[in-house]
Amino acid sequence: MEASTKYRIVYCTPALYSAGGVERVVSFKASYFAEQLGYDVTVIVTEGKGRDCYFPLSDKVKVINYELGFEELWRASFLKKVLLYLTKQRRYKRLLKAELLRIRPDFTISMLRREINFLTSIHDGSKKIGELHVNRANYRNFETNDSNVFKRLFAQLWMKSLVSKLKRLDQLVVLTDKSKSSWPELSNVSVIPDPIPMNQGDRSHDSVQNQGPVPLIRRVVTIGRYAYQKGYDLLLQAWAEVEKYYPDWSLDIYGMGDQTSYRQLMSDLGIDARRCRLNGPVEDVVKTYTDSSVFVLSSRFEGFGLVLVEAMACGLPVVSFDCPAGPDEIITDGVDGLLVPSGDVHALAGKLMTLMSDEDLRKRLGQQARQSVRRYEMAAIATQWKDLFDQLMTK
Repeated sequence: MEASTKYRIVYCTPALYSAGGVERVVSFKASYFAEQLGYDVTVIVTEGKGRDCYFPLSDKVKVINYELGFEELWRASFLKKVLLYLTKQRRYKRLLKAELLRIRPDFTISMLRREINFLTSIHDGSKKIGELHVNRANYRNFETNDSNVFKRLFAQLWMKSLVSKLKRLDQLVVLTDKSKSSWPELSNVSVIPDPIPMNQGDRSHDSVQNQGPVPLIRRVVTIGRYAYQKGYDLLLQAWAEVEKYYPDWSLDIYGMGDQTSYRQLMSDLGIDARRCRLNGPVEDVVKTYTDSSVFVLSSRFEGFGLVLVEAMACGLPVVSFDCPAGPDEIITDGVDGLLVPSGDVHALAGKLMTLMSDEDLRKRLGQQARQSVRRYEMAAIATQWKDLFDQLMTK
């Protein structure tokens, strides 16, 4: 294909109204493809009736909302859930098929949600790509650690069915090499990391050498969701150790979700609520990073760890659990960040205190972090996507 080929692309994702990582990446990539590469980009969503996109989206990107309300299933009884799902799924397939036949895109990219069940059966001429943002081991039921024999059996059957659907895709794109190796049944897997969805020109206070009257910021920050995956319960246990020795430091946690159990845990651990704050979603991501001195990732698992890359791009020194999958492919321990054995609360507390007590170490790690994550800049990631598009069009 010619380098100037202007592709037509359709993204299928549940929603754009919430402050999630997938929503942010889809909005950013769609905007870049439309603005910088001149692609014709459409995003098709099923949720968020009457709600605006949470993240900035180019006016050149078209958004189609079917307003199917799959989120209604969350509150329904089991029988009603089944009936609602089947009804909504049939309508979704009918609407999406009609839209793809009208648009005739070159590529239809699914975030591997409900449309993966029927996407490859729509013969609109487009290449079908799946984009996976979670590791295989936690693809299902990744909001809870509860499990029983029936759930495990269902998960096994579901995974077998999923693998058969993924084999029919023209390409499956995952975010890390480890994620790729977890799909040995598939021969159609590529690795393309998420891009940094922000301007890398901003830097944390610590990384600017604190010139002039700029005060030293003593704040640890994390961004995610109030969910089992993000391990905020583990972080709070670590912070309960840390805050005893560093009374002039604070911890800010940002995210969507129910904070109730975490507030109770803070009370049980005797954590000072004046210096450990549970906040809602971030409104200004860059300012949140640049007004901090340490970023911590306490996740039990990740699909990639985009917040790590964002924080590093702002010159923040990072401490992360070495959880599956992503952190050990982003961070070189001791060079541009610190890795901690996954789930080890005491080790996490120790590494936090190591950084909090050493301003020079924070500056060194933060400055190196900014350099190492340049490989995730949007221009570089866009080149990888364009190469994949070009290759698929020749098949």
